Amino acid sequence: MNKSALYHRPESEYAFLYTKDTMRIRLRTEIGDVKKVSLIKGDPYLITFDKWYLDKTPMKKTLSTDLHDYWEIETDSKFHRLQYGFYVEGQDGTEVFYSDQGVFDYKEEFLEVANYYFRMPYFQEIDRFHSPEWVKDTVWYQIFPERFANGDQQNDPKGTLPWGSKLPDREDFFGGDLQGVIDHLDYLVDLGINGIYFCPIFKATSNHKYDTIDYFEIDPDFGDKKLFKQLVDEAHRRGIRIMLDAVFNHMGDYSPQWQDVIKNGPQSKYADWFHIHSFPVDDYDMTDIPETARNLSFDTFAFTPHMPKLNTANPEVQAYLLDIATYWIREFDIDAWRLDVANEVDHHFWKKFRTEVTALKEDFYILGEIWHSSQSWLQGDEFHAVMNYAFTDNIKDFFVNKKISPSKMVSGMNSQQLLYRDQTNEVTFNILDSHDTARILTICDGNKELAKATLTFMFLQKGSPCIYYGTEIGMLGDNDPDCRRCMIWEEDKQDLEMLDFTKELIKLRKDYSEVITYGDLEWQIVDDEKQQLMVSRTVGEKRLSAFFNESTQSVSLDSVGEVLISQNVTEDNSGIHQIGEHGFIVFKAEK
Repeated sequence: MNKSALYHRPESEYAFLYTKDTMRIRLRTEIGDVKKVSLIKGDPYLITFDKWYLDKTPMKKTLSTDLHDYWEIETDSKFHRLQYGFYVEGQDGTEVFYSDQGVFDYKEEFLEVANYYFRMPYFQEIDRFHSPEWVKDTVWYQIFPERFANGDQQNDPKGTLPWGSKLPDREDFFGGDLQGVIDHLDYLVDLGINGIYFCPIFKATSNHKYDTIDYFEIDPDFGDKKLFKQLVDEAHRRGIRIMLDAVFNHMGDYSPQWQDVIKNGPQSKYADWFHIHSFPVDDYDMTDIPETARNLSFDTFAFTPHMPKLNTANPEVQAYLLDIATYWIREFDIDAWRLDVANEVDHHFWKKFRTEVTALKEDFYILGEIWHSSQSWLQGDEFHAVMNYAFTDNIKDFFVNKKISPSKMVSGMNSQQLLYRDQTNEVTFNILDSHDTARILTICDGNKELAKATLTFMFLQKGSPCIYYGTEIGMLGDNDPDCRRCMIWEEDKQDLEMLDFTKELIKLRKDYSEVITYGDLEWQIVDDEKQQLMVSRTVGEKRLSAFFNESTQSVSLDSVGEVLISQNVTEDNSGIHQIGEHGFIVFKAEK
């Protein structure tokens, strides 16, 4: 047995309260190295009175990566405190006791030593990771407001171009606004989504609005506060939640605070609001951006002089941003914040942010934009989830980019799931394309069948899926700014077959939300040679299965239950299904 591969960490994603009375525990072992794992558990104050440590409760091997197996169990404790260790039996017959003090031979003389055990000292409900229940049943729709719909030409900025008259450049305006969203809310209801994620809508100079001037005002290009309140109310009336984009890492250089710094230098009352190394702050040459970026006298977002970075450790900045965060909840009843560049803001601020917003609305959803592993932000006192790029990139790298094998994709997806508590995985934000990335149909080189297979696979994963506006009608677009094209509203230019498919997929995700969210995951087929996958999720007597074929050869599949959605599938008289390239079949299976 490879004892060095044994790993557990108390009060983490390896040991956490799932409900107020139950605890979930994980153990990592080397892949294929261990035959059996059992939990040894009891009350720490009873170890001297009885021999509970001789009882072993079997743990279940659940997920595996290309390096490790993971064993899990859900357990409780009558007195809401737990002392525990692990019995591990290797494939070579070795038996060990793995504890807080290391690895020992499995002998009673080690088991009876109280200080050897891991502990959950008490089941503290206030410390348990709480995530909003409604997010588990939400299918999001991301809107880049300037490009969704122009509902009021009276607020068009100077130089607005005719809608969809050209592919977008970085400085183009086409007149999209909030009235355009209101005008198409019934379209979104018909599509089936029940959450809207807006890119920034606050006053700014750009078309993307990530260079905020005033966080307390709707950008006049989009409308005003009265119109936004109408939008929120109309959306809520239709069962649609609203998530806004909070750009708290940086401000726009036309903000009054930064303009005051430019004018007054170190004497500005806002000088400590930013990370400034020397003055003046506007002494740079915009004709040579690369050289300018390297020699700026202040910190920025991504070396962009127009976006000076905020000092969120400053109490005045904290108070200002927390006032903004709570204002839009108090006055407009928004349901969620998406936090832009969340990993570049300090943890102390996000902890205060969490406390403030959830005090106003207990089931408020906090989503961080982080593109890498995010354990530090997902301990239960900052975010509920992150935009799950690291997870969905594995899906794209297999299905679309053909970079990795099915087994490598599964390993990567499992690895990401195992970084977090189940409460986070249940509400994580799954997305294949966005305003920051090329559109899914474009990276599929226009292959609609491949795009539909990839979308379907993503929709079957635990978490809350998101559709980027226009994906449902087959819109194309390369990397920013091309991925920000104007929404196509003329029906004769829309891919209506793709629209019907997306509606069907969204309905499937909502109908089977319980199984997808809570179901035990089983990878039944992961075949690198044949490029095939079969996955199932099970809750009680409910079982949902899906088979995907990414080879050029057709494959036969029998014993299929009620088919829910499929592509490139034919059935013969004997009930055997033939599944072609990019074909898939999702079905209700017998347990």
